[in-house]
Amino acid sequence: MTNRVTNEEKSTEQAERYSRQTLFAPIGQKGQRKLAGSAVCIVGMGALGTVLASHMVRAGVGRVRLVDRDYVERSNLQRQMLYDEDDAAQSLPKVVAAGNKLRKINSDVKLEKAFVDVTPGNVERLLENMDLVLDGTDNFQTRFLLNDACYSSGIPLIYGGAVGSRGMSAVFVPGSTPCLRCLIPSADSGGETCDTVGVISPTVDIVASYQSVEALKLLVGDTQSRRETLLSFDIWNNHGHELKPVPAKADCPCCGLKTYPALRREEETLLSLCGRESIQIAGHAPFDLSLWAEKLAPATRKVKANPYLVRAELNEGGRLVLFEDGRVLVQGTDDPVRARSLYARYIGN
Repeated sequence: MTNRVTNEEKSTEQAERYSRQTLFAPIGQKGQRKLAGSAVCIVGMGALGTVLASHMVRAGVGRVRLVDRDYVERSNLQRQMLYDEDDAAQSLPKVVAAGNKLRKINSDVKLEKAFVDVTPGNVERLLENMDLVLDGTDNFQTRFLLNDACYSSGIPLIYGGAVGSRGMSAVFVPGSTPCLRCLIPSADSGGETCDTVGVISPTVDIVASYQSVEALKLLVGDTQSRRETLLSFDIWNNHGHELKPVPAKADCPCCGLKTYPALRREEETLLSLCGRESIQIAGHAPFDLSLWAEKLAPATRKVKANPYLVRAELNEGGRLVLFEDGRVLVQGTDDPVRARSLYARYIGN
């Protein structure tokens, strides 16, 4: 009897929570049930990702997987909506800090957190059993990896990008639309980034909102309402336009030839993070963080540790950030030679 009452109360709470959403005819009660049975992966929990996650969790998507390799810093707070000063002071991983906030927003949603770098070796596992993928990344190398993994697995990918006051978004559905490679042949975009020219938060909100509404359309099954154009806008200069979709290219290595090159490339051990004076070096065995905090303390100016990472301020300037999965950020330089030298000096070969 008690369980029956509890279930009734739960049903009433759910009806109240989503009442305004279910009144919207294209979703309704049937669509809400579909959302509750859906699973979405958000890759990148920065500016776009935090808005995307908030929309998905508030909408009642049943399972949301959060994937990100980074931790919260003060410079994130201007535009990354789920984080606060305490998160930055504690250097919390973004997936952890976001999960803490999202759990308070909707405790019925199952949150899965992956504090990892997305690589050819793990991307298919990260996207396993997902209904769609939302792109919250900030570089085309990772986007092409997601593109190839999604088309290989038949999972829709909703792309978004924001820099300055400009934003764009597109929906890529395997078997129905051309892929990202058909629009942008090379991952070497050579363009501006948030770290080089900045970004204003309204741009981010608009892009992520466009992505989110397309996600809702797909999840509730309203494919006829799906936007088929590449949307681009500049909210500061009041420009906006939509580009008609290009035909899928027969020689596209992804949706044409189905060779999926990003899945076959070797994982890079050294990656420069554009505009951040940071170089990521991977390939080390998993770190015992408490052991490495003790080991680095006598040789560096200051060491700060939490259960997820160790930050060591170097006497000669710069910083090492060690993650449990074996990654190291060398911060304060964009010179790979110097980064390798500091890595070898403090971590070893």
